[in-house]
Amino acid sequence: MRIALLTYSTKPRGGVVHTLALAEALARQGADVTVWTLGRHGDAAFFRPVDPTVTVRVVPFAHVDDETVGERILRSIETMRAAFTAEAYDIVHAQDCISANAVGRCVRTIHHLDQFTTPALAACHERAIVDPYARICVSAAVAAEVSAGWGLDCAVIPNGVDAARFEEAREDTGRRRRWADVLGEYVLAVGGIEPRKGSIDLVESFALLVKEQPDLRLVFAGGETLFDYRGYRDEFDRRAAELGVTPTILGTIDDAELPALVAQARSFAFLSTKEGFGLAAMEALAAGVPVVARDLPVLREVFRGTVRYASTHEEMARALTEPADGASLDEGRAFARSHRWDDVAQKHLEFYREVAAQR
Repeated sequence: MRIALLTYSTKPRGGVVHTLALAEALARQGADVTVWTLGRHGDAAFFRPVDPTVTVRVVPFAHVDDETVGERILRSIETMRAAFTAEAYDIVHAQDCISANAVGRCVRTIHHLDQFTTPALAACHERAIVDPYARICVSAAVAAEVSAGWGLDCAVIPNGVDAARFEEAREDTGRRRRWADVLGEYVLAVGGIEPRKGSIDLVESFALLVKEQPDLRLVFAGGETLFDYRGYRDEFDRRAAELGVTPTILGTIDDAELPALVAQARSFAFLSTKEGFGLAAMEALAAGVPVVARDLPVLREVFRGTVRYASTHEEMARALTEPADGASLDEGRAFARSHRWDDVAQKHLEFYREVAAQR
């Protein structure tokens, strides 16, 4: 089976991490897999090496000064559409709105639903849900949102996680020590400083706990996005200054160094207001790090009793410093280990065969 997986970026965002891991697992199952993406900022390759059994096609995407977010997204769609060769594949599987709009009729994974006020972006979002001939969601909660909003059925195939990579980082005391030497003791968040990630809520809750533990640091890692969150970032900086919190903003971390950064954290903050699954939090569980998650139905579905849930700033602050017992950490590691990418790939192949037969 010839499969094309399409994603919008080469950077380590959740959907891109998912796309590469799924592609490699499909290739291990014997599929002929090609990953297509846009090479922003001159990128000619992904943020990490990709197994050579997977073909990679990076479509050049030139930077344009003073371009709005809407203009950039529409140009992204047109650039991918002009380069992509749908007839070369048995299955075309888009992982985001941009690639779904570029290729039209396809299989689409809906990781989570967005809300846009700009008419052009709202129309792109709508087409990316309605136009595909088959849909996958990574959680039942998102599938229920699609059903309620559009009356469409979605298969539910949860994410996998490369648990072994993060478990090994837990035992790599040398790499962990290097992070400890630089950062001391820290609470970690992985992802952009943006509304959906609840970044300001994390600053508010950290301000409460740091009064009792002044040597503890708040660290943010990662974060490229297509969207313009400068207003939110300004508010984040203003509120942090008012509260006397000085977060450490690391930016994008080399993929080889990320597991040790996660494994060394005292706790992992996952306070998103909207998620489809929560891959970064699952990686933290694999590393044996306590995870504090916003109390959302989707996260209750995905993580069950393996993380601490919080709704208020006070609850978040308390949960971030609450001691973790070994049994609960072992349970979290075992739970992450049970989410195998090879199982995810097998379920995708079964789904591909089913929809191909129906077509």
